[in-house]
Amino acid sequence: MKAFVLAAGRGERMRPLTDRQPKPLLPVAGKPLIEWHLQKLAAAGVREVVVNLGWLGAQIPAALGDGSRLGLRLSYSDEGWPALETGGGIFRALPLLGEAPFLLVNGDVWTDYDFAPLLARGLKAGELAHLLLVPNPPQHPRGDFSLNDGRVGEDEPKLTYSGIALMHPQLFEGCSDGAFPLAPLLRRAMAQGQVSGALHEGIWSDIGTPERLAAIGG
Repeated sequence: MKAFVLAAGRGERMRPLTDRQPKPLLPVAGKPLIEWHLQKLAAAGVREVVVNLGWLGAQIPAALGDGSRLGLRLSYSDEGWPALETGGGIFRALPLLGEAPFLLVNGDVWTDYDFAPLLARGLKAGELAHLLLVPNPPQHPRGDFSLNDGRVGEDEPKLTYSGIALMHPQLFEGCSDGAFPLAPLLRRAMAQGQVSGALHEGIWSDIGTPERLAAIGG
């Protein structure tokens, strides 16, 4: 299975750290944040990863190259600036991802989650997405989606979407190239019972501020 790492955002709340460097390259414990994800993907058996580029995007392939030193084959989907939103970014990258389900990883989260079980699970028949949810952090107390008997929906109470998921390209059927969010597509699939999920109660953080970056060793 291929993986797609979202790495195009501006990181407004991380300024001034992101004024001269894209957020995925900010150092955590001596290496760029994105490298932690890539090493874990390689350890889980992923061999091909697509990374989208936006803000200061040229710095990312300059740092990571073709991925061979990490045991990966990296390719890049360059959106320019302003970058596309999450949904538009994934849609733009679909020619590189192919027609099979792929693993999606938000490049600015920090977690101890092991990707291997998620890859082994894959998507079941009729599913367009499988989301990893986490307990709501202090900065996001209302959460995003509910989880009941393995199905993701919009009941209460809600959990927080971790930024990690399995997705099928068919989720984007009917979309056109351009900037658009991911959430409406997920909600459309939820209404059809096509989104499953699981809860991760281990370490997870949305690296959205310099304080949160410092808390994990950045």
